[in-house]
Amino acid sequence: MGGSDQWGNITTGTELIRRKSGGDAFAFTSPLLTKADGGKFGKTEKGNVWLDPEKTSPYLFYQFWLNATDADAEKWIKIFTFLSPADIAALQDQHRQQPEARHLQKSLARQITTFVHGEEGYRKALADTEKIFANASAPAESLSAEDLESIEGVARFDYPATKLDQGTDAVTFLAEAGITASKGEARKLIQGGGVSINRKKVEDVQLTIDISMVLHGKYILVQKGKRNYYLVMVN
Repeated sequence: MGGSDQWGNITTGTELIRRKSGGDAFAFTSPLLTKADGGKFGKTEKGNVWLDPEKTSPYLFYQFWLNATDADAEKWIKIFTFLSPADIAALQDQHRQQPEARHLQKSLARQITTFVHGEEGYRKALADTEKIFANASAPAESLSAEDLESIEGVARFDYPATKLDQGTDAVTFLAEAGITASKGEARKLIQGGGVSINRKKVEDVQLTIDISMVLHGKYILVQKGKRNYYLVMVN
């Protein structure tokens, strides 16, 4: 038995059994569980989540479900939660009336994060989400060192303080820190308005990143796109 994408391997296995032992073998497949973009859930798929908190933190696990598309959330809440059909129907009605409130996604994220990581894991994921996204218009300086240090699941990168003494341009900084794969990618992201540093959008590829931008003597908070946050540890 297996996913429908394994049909060829499965039928080859039944043929092997017939030839080697003269036996009978029976097989069945189930439809693949896919995302709205057609991608499947699997360890080789980019952006998927693991149940192991060492591989996917409760925060990133929660964010995965919270950021599901409407189409995915409608499907997944029936598969991954133990909510009753009546409760699901009520959530769907709420969502249709107030799609901006994301009732489906929030319920899906809570249910499955609690199931996998427990109530404590869910509350920690929620607390980290609040630290990062609540009052997102407030300056990054409003986050304490303890707030920044305690955020789990956000990718962290080390960066030498000596490189900031004289300052470096934003493109070089993003590439050297490892936030982007190349300077070309960094340049395109900035030009497309997709990068913020310490909650301020970077509008100039020549923006100088220097030691004055380090928060609490150690941190630079970088946002790539809408939901990807990185904590650069300056040392």
